[in-house]
Amino acid sequence: MFTGAMTALVTPFRDREVDTRALEALVEAQIAGGINALVPCGSTGEAATLTHEEHLAVVRAVVRAARGRVPVIAGTGSNSTAEAIRLTRGAEEAGADAALLISPYYNRPTQDGIYRHYGLPLILYNIPGRTGSNITPDTIARLARLPNIAGVKEASGNLAQVLEIIDESGPDFGIYSGDDILTLPIMAAGGHGVIAVGANLMPRAYVELTDALLAGDLERARMQNHRLLPLMMALTLEVNPIPVKTALAMMGQCADEFRLPLTPMSPGARVRLEDVLREYELV
Repeated sequence: MFTGAMTALVTPFRDREVDTRALEALVEAQIAGGINALVPCGSTGEAATLTHEEHLAVVRAVVRAARGRVPVIAGTGSNSTAEAIRLTRGAEEAGADAALLISPYYNRPTQDGIYRHYGLPLILYNIPGRTGSNITPDTIARLARLPNIAGVKEASGNLAQVLEIIDESGPDFGIYSGDDILTLPIMAAGGHGVIAVGANLMPRAYVELTDALLAGDLERARMQNHRLLPLMMALTLEVNPIPVKTALAMMGQCADEFRLPLTPMSPGARVRLEDVLREYELV
């Protein structure tokens, strides 16, 4: 089982191409910060705008840069089951340790369709705000009985649902917060880690938070969560990954470049974000 703080990596672009050099430097910074795993090609990695060739090239670059020092959990989800299988096999061939599969979007399948959608250990990714469909606790518990389903990234924002999943899925099934701000309550209730956006900026701080929670030290965890709260909130000023990539650009770690339909951060939000980054002495 994967545990602790895992980074939902951004995908740096430069001149409309994947900036492999910036990506490799970001991986190195994450490992230096003690991060527990790397998760490329998810929502934060703008996977929806990557070609299949770029998608697998990003996974290969992260695996190569990580050099086995931390696990790589590659985002390989799609609304097409055949495409998800192809991406997952490609990630496995590239050397990824596991795959993260978003619930099929747009199609809005039934719970049985979701079950039949899902080699590698697979982590479910439930984010109904983006997919338009929720994976219910019953379906997650059903999937948890399959030998290759290792856990779920829960980004429904529904703590009652998370508690039900923890109760129904068994102790060997990984429960990971998909919202930075819910890391404390989810892990305090029995979750195993977070796939975090803010860890792109402050990996060690997120590791300290999850280490405290895994050790059962709630007082230390609350203090660390309080320290991180302004950053977590700032990273929600606009839709992810616009704020986090803008922050990395302010820190000189990548270009301030997105692919449409994502656009650069609005001026007012950008000023507010920079003010927060200055409080953390990140810029």
